[in-house]
Amino acid sequence: MTTQLGGPATQRVLPVTEPPAERSVTAAGLITKVLLLGLLVAVAVWAAFPLIAGDHWVGLGVLVTTTAGLLYLYLTPRHVPAKYLVPGTIFLIIFQIFPVLYTASTAFTNFGDGHRGSKADAVTAIQTGSVTRVPGSTEYRLRIATQGDPATGALVFLITDPATGQVQIGDAGGLRPADGNPPAGYTVLTAGQASTRSAEITDFAVPTAAGAIRSAGLSRAYEGKAVRAYDAVADAIKDTVTGKVWPADESAGAFVAADGERLAQGWKVNVGFANFTRAFTDDDVASAFLGTLIWDFVFAIGSTGGTFVFGMFCAIALQSTRMRFRGLYRILMVLPYAMPSFAMLLVWRDMFNTDFGLINNVLGIHVDWLGTPITAQFAVLLVQLWLGYPYMFLVTTGALQAIPGELTDATKVDGAGPFQSFRRVKLPLLLIALTPLLISSFAFNFNNFNAIFLTTEGGPFPADNPNSGATDLLITYTYRLAFGGSGAQYGFAAAVSIFIFMIVAVVSAVSFRRTRAQEEVYS
Repeated sequence: MTTQLGGPATQRVLPVTEPPAERSVTAAGLITKVLLLGLLVAVAVWAAFPLIAGDHWVGLGVLVTTTAGLLYLYLTPRHVPAKYLVPGTIFLIIFQIFPVLYTASTAFTNFGDGHRGSKADAVTAIQTGSVTRVPGSTEYRLRIATQGDPATGALVFLITDPATGQVQIGDAGGLRPADGNPPAGYTVLTAGQASTRSAEITDFAVPTAAGAIRSAGLSRAYEGKAVRAYDAVADAIKDTVTGKVWPADESAGAFVAADGERLAQGWKVNVGFANFTRAFTDDDVASAFLGTLIWDFVFAIGSTGGTFVFGMFCAIALQSTRMRFRGLYRILMVLPYAMPSFAMLLVWRDMFNTDFGLINNVLGIHVDWLGTPITAQFAVLLVQLWLGYPYMFLVTTGALQAIPGELTDATKVDGAGPFQSFRRVKLPLLLIALTPLLISSFAFNFNNFNAIFLTTEGGPFPADNPNSGATDLLITYTYRLAFGGSGAQYGFAAAVSIFIFMIVAVVSAVSFRRTRAQEEVYS
């Protein structure tokens, strides 16, 4: 379009500026957009059915709102910046914020072995676990089946009623009719496959109104009677043989008798700050927790400081132009950094072996390096020094090369020696540049699970406390609490994780504040 200005003698033709048009969308881009949004809707529909079945209406509302918002965002030409920011924000919420919030919420519960499910689940487990065979119990023909891998798939009982010949599927949820013989989607185990899972089959029980169905071998099952039954009026478990009663303790999430006996099966409840105060009030935990915390600081500070000092001096030495073969030396310096750390940790563990370890054989000594607290702590610090100094060497080399040579020359003019020049000029500038890296290194070493678990596994352990060793960090101590042989304590482990987060956050905040103060002085 054009427009004319002035009279006939001075007429000019000027282009009329059109409103900016939308970018042309290619066919491939349009197809990709439709496929991705279709996938989004499909996933939302798939996720909606479990939420509806479980009466999770808040979650369903969040799902519907999020899906509708994404469709609106990507089906309209508006809000272009949001189209790029929203995906990253969603992934941030899913993979960072949500795990942190879930961990924090778990820290206020008794979640762990014996307290994993609801109260109804605990009652079912108690009743099915107390099933015994009584005279006249109904007997069924039994086949063991799974869905999926015969070696690892979830077990089910295919039970044939002797009176009617009807086949039913029995699992932890009870009995339901089968749609075939065998039902579609189920694999009947052979005798050999069932024998390898005999312990699971023996423990497996299908709850019924009268008790539970248990296996009697691999081809027969019986319906036994539960010795312990739940009395809803009294809110207690009662033993029908002995008459003993275990009332429900809602604060502990367990059934506890008058004499203090507690049934193993409990349920998940909110315990407030009990997990946090336990770290300081429980005598068995407090001594181990405080000792582990002190050693964690020693290890993190020693590892970070040791690797920084050693890497820095190596970088300064190789910065000198008078040294020959600097390139070769630098390659050799970074070799530990180039090797897989988990493999090197296992190699170092074997080198510290008392009987056939390389260190004892070369030095001609017989030291139990990993068997006593002091030597084990020294050993893990030495290993961490060897693994960590190449990183500090690399970053310090880069930082030294960024320092202007005029500053060093100026100190020489003022009569400063090499040490004074380094202490007054180079070191402060290095600390300003490398403090963020030192803080991140401290946080990493404070939670350096591999360095401890692959060398000492937290040991050596005192005879009276197998849960806390001399080289345990808080992270390995937490791992042992959560997955140790004495039973998982996820709630307490989550509380310790919150302590770790707070400690690292406070140390990082203080360090960054001091760094800013240094920057103001040298700016």
